[in-house]
Amino acid sequence: MNNKRLFSIIFVVFIDLLGFSLILPLLPYYAETFQASKFTTGLLVASYAAAQLIGAPILGRLSDRYGRRPLLLASIFGTFLGFLLLGFANALWMLFASRIIDGFTGGNLSIAQAYISDVTDAKNRARGLGLIGAAFGLGFIIGPVTGGLLSQYGYNVPAFAAAGLSLINLVLIYTWLPESLTKERMRQAGEQSQPKVTLDALMVALKRPFTGPILITRFFFGLAFAIFQTIFSLYALSRFNLSARDTGFVLTYVGILSVFVQGFLVGRLTTRFREDVLITFSVALMAVSLLGWALTPSVFWLLVVLTPTAIAGGTLNTLLSSTLTKAVTPQEVGGILGLSASVESATRIFAPILGGALLQQVGTWAPGAFGAVLMFGLTVYVIVKIYNHPIAAALREQSAVAAHPSASD
Repeated sequence: MNNKRLFSIIFVVFIDLLGFSLILPLLPYYAETFQASKFTTGLLVASYAAAQLIGAPILGRLSDRYGRRPLLLASIFGTFLGFLLLGFANALWMLFASRIIDGFTGGNLSIAQAYISDVTDAKNRARGLGLIGAAFGLGFIIGPVTGGLLSQYGYNVPAFAAAGLSLINLVLIYTWLPESLTKERMRQAGEQSQPKVTLDALMVALKRPFTGPILITRFFFGLAFAIFQTIFSLYALSRFNLSARDTGFVLTYVGILSVFVQGFLVGRLTTRFREDVLITFSVALMAVSLLGWALTPSVFWLLVVLTPTAIAGGTLNTLLSSTLTKAVTPQEVGGILGLSASVESATRIFAPILGGALLQQVGTWAPGAFGAVLMFGLTVYVIVKIYNHPIAAALREQSAVAAHPSASD
């Protein structure tokens, strides 16, 4: 494992996510200054995910062929342009344009994950991807608070600050981050026949005996977790009458737990337990914790329930990506991670609509109950399709060889 390259890309991800999270909580307030309705604001938030749904697989596949570094530069340059346009916006259409530009070029996280897979071996892959998740979480802990403080000078100020962070990131990548792919790997990726259309590529991946179930697991886990994330503030207000400040404290607690899980715990768990076992256990744990979220009677018990939610979510986010990178050829890593990001983006389009309808039409318990049912069903699916799958066994042997090279002699 190349520690210098590993921590270089982790720092790049942290700066990127810090800029992203500066403006994310402020978008509804920014849109309101242009007299946007709640429905229009919802479309604005969803426009980023919709654009990423298309862009992430394309950028990931291109990074396999032309290298991680140039595609990271292109992706973050798009993010820079999006934030700059957001800062200069004087009409609602400019807000939409800024989020679509940023979303379409927003494959930087999946490219960073592909970079991690290039500089780590099978034994250390989950640890490296866990550190990416920790950098992601740390950015989301610091960013919203900083954005809130800057917003008192105007909603465009956090946007310009985020643009400045993206510019710093461009300079860092250009001057500091080496390419992780060899010319031979890029040549092989160019020669490899791959579907040219995103939907075709997704259909091919879903038909594969192991990557297909992993992507399906990513979708349903992502849907349940995205409902929790997008509806939580409204849930906290409706069920416990929590203020925005108190809800922020609760979410910060979840963020700190996620950083601990992905930055510290996952790497240690994968040295002791098989990844297919951890995925199965985490899906079941998420089912139980979401049921607890639906039924929790007080804020104290809410905090108790959120602990296994953060553990299961952080573990799954890391291990699903780690397992995907091991289940495909090295020439396909960027493309498959891009498809995974696209699948996750799709959940962020549907989740706010579905979660809001359940909360409003059924009750505060309904989003958690729906997510729990989804995850209990997914637990059965994972046991049948992923747990102890022959390919999972082959991946375990691959990791064992990486851990003990002499065993293959």
